[in-house]
Amino acid sequence: MSHKFRSKLKQGELLIAPMVTLSCPETAEILSDVGYDWLFLDAEHSTYSPADLQAIIGRVGHKLPCLVRLEAPDEVQIKKALDIGADGIIAPQVNSPEMAEKIVSWSRYSPDGTRGVGLGRAHGYGFSFDDYLGSANEKTTVVVQAEHIDAVNSIEQIVEVPGVDAVLIGPYDLSASMKRIGEIDHPEVTGAIQHVTEVCQKNNIPLGIFGVTVDAVKPYIDKGFTLITAGVDTVMLGQAARRMLGQLK
Repeated sequence: MSHKFRSKLKQGELLIAPMVTLSCPETAEILSDVGYDWLFLDAEHSTYSPADLQAIIGRVGHKLPCLVRLEAPDEVQIKKALDIGADGIIAPQVNSPEMAEKIVSWSRYSPDGTRGVGLGRAHGYGFSFDDYLGSANEKTTVVVQAEHIDAVNSIEQIVEVPGVDAVLIGPYDLSASMKRIGEIDHPEVTGAIQHVTEVCQKNNIPLGIFGVTVDAVKPYIDKGFTLITAGVDTVMLGQAARRMLGQLK
């Protein structure tokens, strides 16, 4: 874990990633040479196994920081992602300060937390165990997602949890929790997003957002969001193929 991703995030640098969902390491390898700042590995909505994630991080982790969005806000999921060598985790559906506290604790070794101690790729399979333990708490990035109206209503308390490095807004799931699925431009949804934005910025918590297109994320960059996920590998592939075919026919 040689990247300085967490410090860059805290310093307010603009950090842009694609969402990677395909399990073949070659996809991540190609995207790692485009010029992105990090990779968003989505274990929540893909078919990734821990072995798939390890193969991807092993292939590209020396080039770019890799953050894993967990299948669930779960202790075992966090242990596996970090032991594989992820630079940080993105925890979905963190809807309360109590859950945020657990996420942080599970991501930090004692005395700062309760992360389980094992031997894995992150520890050099034992050869760099001491070095990793000495720096992991400082370097591991913990991002919580605000993607439910309950998280919006608790955001003032969530941002006060020590060790929460950033809040990533999930507009689509948020709209669904508000009974307006997909209506991400509805005033009620944008109002909820604005509330999270104002609270995080007041407390100097970096903000993240996901969007499929440039137009979806650019307004948030203009508002000061810095942890940006733009596009999905599968959509990029399909759109590029469709565009080329359209030009040929």
